[in-house]
Parts: sequence; C-alpha cells; structure tokens
Amino acid sequence: MKSNLSYPCGGADHLSRRTLLKAAGVGGLAWLTPLADLLAFNAEEAPKGKPARSVILLWLAGGPSQLETFDPHPGTGIAAGTGAIKTALKGVQFAPGLEETAGVMGDVSLIRSMVSKEGDHERAIYNIKTGYRPNPTLVHPSIGAIVCHELPDAKVEIPTHISILPNQWPARGGFFGARYDAFQVDDPMKPVPDVATKIAPARQEQRLESLAVVERAFASGRRPDLDEHKTLHQATIARARRMMTSDQLKAFDVSQATASERAAYGDTAFGRGCLAAVRLIEAGVRCVEVTLNGWDTHANNHEGQAKQVKILDPAFAALIRDLKRRKLLEHTVVLCGGEFGRTPKVNPVGGRDHWPQGFSMLVAGGGFAGGRVIGSTDPTGTKEEPDKPVRVEDLHATVQAQLGVDSAKEIITPVGRPIALSEGRVVTELRG
Repeated sequence: MKSNLSYPCGGADHLSRRTLLKAAGVGGLAWLTPLADLLAFNAEEAPKGKPARSVILLWLAGGPSQLETFDPHPGTGIAAGTGAIKTALKGVQFAPGLEETAGVMGDVSLIRSMVSKEGDHERAIYNIKTGYRPNPTLVHPSIGAIVCHELPDAKVEIPTHISILPNQWPARGGFFGARYDAFQVDDPMKPVPDVATKIAPARQEQRLESLAVVERAFASGRRPDLDEHKTLHQATIARARRMMTSDQLKAFDVSQATASERAAYGDTAFGRGCLAAVRLIEAGVRCVEVTLNGWDTHANNHEGQAKQVKILDPAFAALIRDLKRRKLLEHTVVLCGGEFGRTPKVNPVGGRDHWPQGFSMLVAGGGFAGGRVIGSTDPTGTKEEPDKPVRVEDLHATVQAQLGVDSAKEIITPVGRPIALSEGRVVTELRG
C-alpha cells in the first residue's frame, strides 16, 4: 500500500493468575526486594530525551466507529446525523460526548488514517496487538511482550505485563514464551485473586519444606541428559512466593486512591482500570492493557457508540492528566483504539459494519508529539484508502522507536526461523 507519509531511511498457552501461582511460566517476571523501590520509578530520574520505557494500551474491543468518536464528518451523508464538537486543536472536531478528551488534545496526537488488511475480529486483533498478520506457523508476541523482553527491569516484584478486564483475546507472549503473556486481572476494586495463601503460614512453610525434600531427591537423581533449563520450577515457585508477599501488589488497589481521583476516571470498571494502569506504571510495570468491550455495533450503532463514549471520555482524559501530573507521561506511550473502524454506510438495522480501510487511533506520551493530526478520511466514504495511510506495522515500528527498541532486530524463533520485531517503518510526523 502506497503512503504519502515520510519515513527515515533505512505459541504457548496464555498465563492466568492461577497458572502463575501454580508455577507455570513465571520465570520471565522481574523482581525487586526493597519496598522503598516501589516508587523509585519516578520520571524525574530520567532526563529529557531518553526513550520511553512503558506502554499503556486502552483497548476498545469490537471496533469503535471513527465517525462517532474521533473523525466525525458532520453534515455529510456518512455522518448519518452525528454532530461534532470543538477540540483543543484548531479546526479539529470530535463527536459529541468526548468533551473531556477534546480538552487534552494538546498532549495527544490523532491518527485518522490507520489501515489494515484484516476485517475479522480475531485476525484484526492479532494484527493490531502484534504488528503482524496471523500466521499458522508461529504466534507473534504482542507489543507488551516485546517491551518486557527487550527492556527487562530487575526492580519489580509484580508482573511487568498486565491485562486489566481482558476479553477472550488477551495479549500473548508468542514465540517469547508463556512467561511473557499478560497477567490477567479483573476490576481493580476487587482483590487480586489467587495471591493470598488459604492456609496458616506455619502450615504453608511445612508444605514447602515437604516439597523441598521431593525437589532435592529429584535433583540428586536427575538423568544426565535432562535439560536443567526446562526444570527450573523451584526458581519459578520462589518468584511466585515473592509476588504473593510483595507490598507492590498495592499498586493494583485503586481503593487506596482518593475519592476525587477515582471520580475523575468515572465510576466504571474501565475507569478504575485506567487509574490502576497509572499506579502500575508508577510502580515500574512495563505494559498495561485495559479493555473496554462493547464497540461492535452492527445494529443501533449511534446508541451503542454513545454508551461506550460515555465510559471512555472521562477515563482517557483523566489518565492523560494524571500521567502528566505525576511526570510519567513523557516516558509512557499511550495508545487508544480498537481492531478496526466502522463502515461509512449505515446498514438496514441502524448499525455500521467492519471497516479496516481508514480508522482512528490516539497516541500520546513517550516522546510522541502532541497536538497533531495524521491523515484524513473521505467525507463521501467512497475512496479505497485515506490520505496518508498509516499501516499497523508502521505504528508498531514507531512505538518501538520511541521505546529505544530496534525494530529491525531479528529474533530466532523456537523453530529456528529469524523474524524482525517489526516490518514497519517509523512515522516521523508522530515523533516529538
């Protein structure tokens, strides 16, 4: 696909909470001993100009309509009655209901010309989260897995790749292995499940000592041809235990935030997830994905989109303001969008169908330029592609560049196949 943008030259089972604590795949988590380091991840420690080091992905699952969110065409046939409001950017309009988000656009850039070749939910989600189209021969890692793999942090006791309110397609570690899968949690107002022992500490220690006896017997009788790197379950269990006793788990608990802080995000699970994301990033987590389901509006599109916008608007705006206030925005890439957009044409039941030929994505922080708009879509809805199309792989390459990750770096997969972290090109217009 031809683009007018300028560029510089140049599978495993997913990890659940229960699986984690049963010692399957925790080996890649990073760990910290002193509690005093919990908030040592202060952005003031890093001088300006350093690469970003964390990512927050606000995942709008189902495919939000660009026309009822960030790319309205008021007064046109494709708008189907959707109006528009002003934003902080001169001449840039949003759909009604996004007033708070409109007010923070000086710190946010908008891509209105995202393009994908995938129009099926599962395939498109895979494409957006990994930067690659599905391939039956291997599973690619998500952007969060890449961040954790390429930027390991030895100062965190809790998982560094987290998915809040995940649906059936959470972020995966791909060929990096299950230890890089996202650690999945529900509404942050609830306790993190499966991290507290259900028996008395003394009995817990007794059980662990009994396990140690078995382990020592196993080690003494190990066959010489057994690969010890595939039997490091003792280290895995030790790391899980350290997480279970870590004070850093408090970063998940949004009830510790003030009432006014929680109110700013909206009284919704998604809003609380966004607040938790900020707290987790402050604690040193590399990537947090927060999911807002419900955007797949094949019928009653206007009503369905308006309902979701009401949840998204305060949460997104509060997240940007909060990151900025805590001096974390400069070092945290924020992405907000879904797997594709919705058709310019409204169907007979008042819905909009899948549309990967030109949809919107918000990007902020992490050294990205704020207050910019990239590309535009056709107000008639008849053109095959938008102006200045941005491919999915190009967005991935650009995010990786902001993180100081070499997207051309080749990884040798478990089957011996070399593959680059991204095959995209950096979009220079987005970089600050």
